[in-house]
Amino acid sequence: MVKDPRKPRGKMSSYAYFVQTCREEHKKKHPEATVNFSEFSKKCSERWKTMSAKEKGKFEDMAKQDKVRYEREMKNYIPPKGEKKKRFKDPNAPKRPPSAFFIFCGDYRPKIKGENPGLTIGDIAKKLGEMWNNLSADVKQPYERKAAKLKEKYDKDIALYRTKGIAGLSKQDGGEDDEEDEDEEEEDDEEEEDDE
Repeated sequence: MVKDPRKPRGKMSSYAYFVQTCREEHKKKHPEATVNFSEFSKKCSERWKTMSAKEKGKFEDMAKQDKVRYEREMKNYIPPKGEKKKRFKDPNAPKRPPSAFFIFCGDYRPKIKGENPGLTIGDIAKKLGEMWNNLSADVKQPYERKAAKLKEKYDKDIALYRTKGIAGLSKQDGGEDDEEDEDEEEEDDEEEEDDE
């Protein structure tokens, strides 16, 4: 697939800005030297890991500014026919509520991690799925009630958001830290990386 030359340049991370700065410094000190990319990358990575939060701050600010630039440019970008335009995700939009299963996972994941510190994320998820499937309807009921309450609140918030463009958001009832949203955001991030 040919990249559209009119498409805005992808947003850069704070680490990417740091590496770019290191590269520029290296070019100034050694204008004639050729750079071994893997060694250079290793040195940058080691240096980044030892930097304080204050030192990283300027790079994080650069990344935030670039993200604003990218989002602004993407709002005005119209992809060529045949390509779908990526939906802009409003950070002020209400977050979708977790399902009964995800509420259950939130309660039991720390326990499983504590009992089995060597398990991978996938193994923990598998174990949680098995536990959920083996629960009786009575034991599932409190999770389903809580999920229904959160869904009701979300429906009100999203209706208000759509009519007024704002949300009557409150991060109570365990609505924040929604794993479904995190998964969607990770997928969005992966799509963005694929686009670059």
